[in-house]
Order: sequence, then structure tokens, then C-alpha cells
Amino acid sequence: MAYLLGIDLGTSSVKALLVDSEGHTVGSGSAEYPILRPQPDHAEQDPEAWWQATIVAVRQALAHLPGATVAAIGLSGQMHGTVLLDKDGQLITPAVIWPDRRSYAQVQEITATIGAQRLIEITGSPIATGFQAATLRWMQQERPHLWQQVRHILLPKDYLRWRMVGTPFYTDPSDAAGTLLLDAHKRDWSPVLLEALGLQAEWLPQVQPSSAIHGALTDPAAEQLGLPSGIPVVIGAADTASSALASGAFDPRTLLLTISTGGQLVLPSNAVRVDRHGRIHTFCSALEPAAGQAGWYQMAATLNAGVALRWLRDQVFEMQGSDAYTQMSTWAQDVPLGARGLLFLPYLSGERSPHMDPIARGMFLGLSAHHSRAEMVRAVMEGVAFSCYDAYQVLVEMGAQPGRIIMAGGGARSSLWQHIVADVFNLPVHRLAIAEQSALGAAILAGAGIGWHSPTVAASQWAACDALVEPDRQNHAAYLELIQIFRSAYRKHRDDFQILSRYSL
Repeated sequence: MAYLLGIDLGTSSVKALLVDSEGHTVGSGSAEYPILRPQPDHAEQDPEAWWQATIVAVRQALAHLPGATVAAIGLSGQMHGTVLLDKDGQLITPAVIWPDRRSYAQVQEITATIGAQRLIEITGSPIATGFQAATLRWMQQERPHLWQQVRHILLPKDYLRWRMVGTPFYTDPSDAAGTLLLDAHKRDWSPVLLEALGLQAEWLPQVQPSSAIHGALTDPAAEQLGLPSGIPVVIGAADTASSALASGAFDPRTLLLTISTGGQLVLPSNAVRVDRHGRIHTFCSALEPAAGQAGWYQMAATLNAGVALRWLRDQVFEMQGSDAYTQMSTWAQDVPLGARGLLFLPYLSGERSPHMDPIARGMFLGLSAHHSRAEMVRAVMEGVAFSCYDAYQVLVEMGAQPGRIIMAGGGARSSLWQHIVADVFNLPVHRLAIAEQSALGAAILAGAGIGWHSPTVAASQWAACDALVEPDRQNHAAYLELIQIFRSAYRKHRDDFQILSRYSL
């Protein structure tokens, strides 16, 4: 029997999933790497660390079924990041990834140069710090000696694929859309934006469908990964698009909420529908807009979800061990709604939807001597749910009326977080049985690339959810009161965050 290998390059770790032709997981693996912060507003990673982690994760997945035949490999990856190579394919600088906030001035410049409305009309989205277009402009202006060496500009997952198959360079519409250099309607690079930023089209990868095959595994890569050479590798998709595909959320009656490092709320769309106020993003999906397939999706994105809990684990509690999150969730389980009067704003890395404010900061509000670690954990989990609900209200304003939530990502493993989300949103919650659905989406695309199945048919058959969590209406009413305080806290301190940011340098 042959199998499909899906690889997801996340912000915190890379995940590898080995699945059979019916979508059953037969092997999995993962390996972590750090976010590098050489300055307070910087967020970088070493692409070589990505590759070494991929080797570990893939070998772990294969160890579950020694000698398994892999028919194809698919890729998924964190969006917006920037990998710069010189003419010889050597890394020029560490990769700048999506939580990076150094390009605030460049975001303002690009928006003013193109025009806020025109930029949204072309790309489907406002620009934000950490997006590739803003990072490239920052490099041009702040690191000209490095910029002179640039000959290839890649997204994170496309760097991995290059390590697997070599040149030429390719990307797909879903990942390219997150650069803010893509014409979302034409699903190709925008000449208007390339000219405005002084970019040469040949420095960028060619844009091809997510399920298109891009080469085969080379001998050196195969040896490192523990696989035979010659395995076809498909182009793949951005992690959000891949996750949406694997969740089986193909119509606007279902809201996909992913709580991973950040939080994403996704609704599929058959057209480019934009928010002219620039509070959400409309990006290309992993599907081509043909035969009724939803070729785009609306996404409200929050920057701080699982990363807030990880901050609490690492920086505050200094906990270690694989059971740390389970222990934290157990503490919080015994804390009542409202965390005994403790509220948390999770804006540790600024915020996107709905504020689009890279200067926003986190805070505990109502902290008292009677609060313990348990209340802090509950407050963080509730604060993340509040920020996601704030983002969701933009989708509601634009006409969204979902009847259920499919919850995914690492945060979905927590039964407590599922109940909090159900009560905050007042919607039933289904948790995906496979939390690492971005890797599953990559495997689906791999199978589609070699003709095993239609991606939508496979996804609808493979998507499996656990038991439904129903909302509690009384809890929802209480949360609405707390959400008003949550929103008020941000409004009251927005200017204070601007002043405090000067002291973080």
C-alpha cells in the first residue's frame, strides 16, 4: 500500500503526517524551533532550523510504519514570511516571519503610495507588519547592503520545497496572496505593486495551483529525510488555506476557528469580497475557482492565541515537560467563568483583526492578591476567545451567519477552551478529530496532485469531528458583559500603548 506525506511548517514547529488513501493517519512526527528576537519588535527564524526539524519530524512519522511507500509529498506553511537568497541560493539573512513588527513605517508608506482602498481592491487585504511586501520595503531601506545581494524571494514552505526538489522556484495563490504582492482577482503577481516597490518579477517564484506537482525528491534530500528519491512533491498551500481544506468547511454556514500560535477565523467565498475598512483579509484558497469551488476565503486573523498560553508557560511559570499545557488546563478547569475578576488582553505581538494595531500590548486587568496561576490561565484562555470574537464581529457585519464552529489547531485539544469558545460565540463547536489539519490538507493536495482524488471529495470524506459542544446561553450573557470591559480596556489604553512602545526599544 502507498501513502501520502503531508508536512506543515508552523510558527512553533513542523508537523509531518503519514496517511493512507482513505485519510487514516498511520504515522506522525513533530519538531520545534524557536522564534528569534534580536530586537523587541523583531521576529525571525533560521530556515536551516526549519529543514533540520523537517528531517526529524518526517523520520518520526516514517518510524511508525517502517518501509512504507510514499506516493507523494504535500506542503503547508506559515504565511507572510520572507526568505531571501542570493544568486548562489545562499541565505542572506534569517527569515523574517509574520509576528515581526519592525516594518510599521513601511506599512504606512506602502498604504499611502498605493492608496488604502486601491490596495485592498487589488490584493483583497490591507497590509500589515510582517507581510512580505512590508518586510521587503524595510530591507530595501534599512539593510541596503543585504538587499543588493537578493536574487530570490521565497515564502517559508517554498523554501522547504526548494530544499527537497531544487529549482525552479514556485509558489501557489493562497500563500502568494499573503505577501500583499498578488492580484487576488487574477491570482498572479500584481505589476502595479511590483513597480511601486521596485521589485523584479524574476526574483519571485512562479504562481501555480496548490495541487500542481513541482519536481521530485532529490537524492541528497531523500537521504536526509529517510525516503527514496524521485517521490513527486506538490506545491502545497498556506497553512490557513490548507487547514480550511482539511476541515471540510466549504460553505459559509461553517466558521473555521483555528487556535494555534495565532488565531484565524475563516469563511469560504466564491468571489473576492473585501472589507473596505481594512479589518479583515480576503485571500485565495487552496482550490481553483472552477466548478463551484470556493476559490477565496475571508479571514479575520488575531496575532496572539496559543502563543499567549505559551508565553505564560515559558516566561511566567517557567514550566517544562510535555504535560505542561494539560496541567495548566486542569488548573483553569476549576476556576469559574470570569477568572474571579481577572481579564487578559492577549495583544503580546500587536493585533490584526479588528484593530490592525501593531503597537497594541497585552495586559492583565483586575489582578488581585487572591489570584493564582489557575486564574491567570483561565483569563488567558478567555482573553484569546474574546479577541477572536472581536474579529468575528467584522465577519458578522459583512453578512456572516454561520450555524456552527469547527475548532482546530493545538488549542482545540483543550476541552475547556472548546466550552469557552462555544459560550463566547453562542454557537455549537465541533473539534476536528485531527488537530494538525494543515498537515492533513497538505496530504490531500499531494493526493490530488497525483490523481488519487478530488481535493474537495477527499476533504469532505476525511474531515472527522469529535462530539459536539453546545453553548450555555447564561454563560454567553455573562461573557457579553466581560467582552464590553475587554473592548473598553483596549480603547482606553490605545494611546498609552503608543507611549509605552518607546520604552521597549
